[in-house]
Amino acid sequence: MPVPHASQALSRFTVLDLTRVRSGPTCVRQLADWGANVIKIDALTEDAGDEQPGGPRHGSDFQNLHRNKRAMTLNLKDPKGLEVFKRLAEQADVVVENFRPDVKAKLGIDYASLRQINPRIVYGSISGFGQDGPYHKRPGFDQIAQGMGGLMSVTGAPGGGPMRVGIPVADLAAGLFCAIGILTALLERDVSDEGQWVQTSLLQAQIFMLDFQAARWLMEKEVGQQAGNNHPTSIPTGVFKTSDGYINIATTGGRIWERCAQAIGAPELISDPDYATAPARSKNRDALNAKINERTQKKSTETWVNELNAAGVPCGPIYSIDQMFEDAQVKHLGIAQDVSNAEDRHIRLVGQPVTLSRTPSTMAARPPEFGEQTDEVLAEFGFSKDEIAELRRSKVV
Repeated sequence: MPVPHASQALSRFTVLDLTRVRSGPTCVRQLADWGANVIKIDALTEDAGDEQPGGPRHGSDFQNLHRNKRAMTLNLKDPKGLEVFKRLAEQADVVVENFRPDVKAKLGIDYASLRQINPRIVYGSISGFGQDGPYHKRPGFDQIAQGMGGLMSVTGAPGGGPMRVGIPVADLAAGLFCAIGILTALLERDVSDEGQWVQTSLLQAQIFMLDFQAARWLMEKEVGQQAGNNHPTSIPTGVFKTSDGYINIATTGGRIWERCAQAIGAPELISDPDYATAPARSKNRDALNAKINERTQKKSTETWVNELNAAGVPCGPIYSIDQMFEDAQVKHLGIAQDVSNAEDRHIRLVGQPVTLSRTPSTMAARPPEFGEQTDEVLAEFGFSKDEIAELRRSKVV
């Protein structure tokens, strides 16, 4: 198959993808979706074609992470396989990996080694805790990073014990930050003509994602606590019961609070000294939430969404995932996209959340089968038919 350029934005770059599971593939997906020539290196092991780390190859998770790529097999533990990889790296722009820090050095595919053969290479690494330091050899997993990164301490109902977030936020954030770092390094390379090593970790990404909660401690020495569905600083903001479900209402500042009180038919709360100021609303949050709930239960979610939005009060329904994809605005945005494929198997995946006016991202190709384009890729990198045949006989590819 031809290179599946999903966009022209990054079409001049070639990326060697050594990643697995989630954080690394999330990074490379950003590059593939914006048109880079991504070559996924499938490890040549006996069971690699049947079961990949992170789930079955044809499972929804794997498929969503690996669209717009091509794949080849390669045994990096074989000296001949290492030589093949180095020939690829000589011509590539980017290598991305999320091995434990010591693994790539043992294989001889670390940044220092590849820089010797291609000084322009941009090398992206994602680890659990960093490339060095007291924890650098520990295996990293999303939930461990959520716990060590402080997120679980501020998630969940007060007194309910630590609670993980319902998505792998540390994995996803680390992948996105690595992609940003790689793009930054590629821009800088235009000036210096040199590549560099881009590093991030699940722990760093998770701490960065704490954002204002982390800043509250660093600047004010205030430790954030679990607040359940209540916003920790903007009050009242939270989940309120309706006659047929629940609704999110968000108020920031006195004017929006006044509009909210008017819209729910409780103008007397505006002048009530218990709720008249932000500090008072914070102190009496539970009582205020109860008064709001008394009123929101009298109408349906749809009615409140219409009335509150008309009054200029931020609000919205609380969807299950299937309901979310049926929402009119979600359909209009077109984020659920069909994937081009030459099979009868229908695939619909989550598209990019960013649009570019001239070089948009598309679903150019389905995720590749195990090693599907091995011969094709090797030929493009200058390997002859005889060389490819010998690599296959030697079980290097």
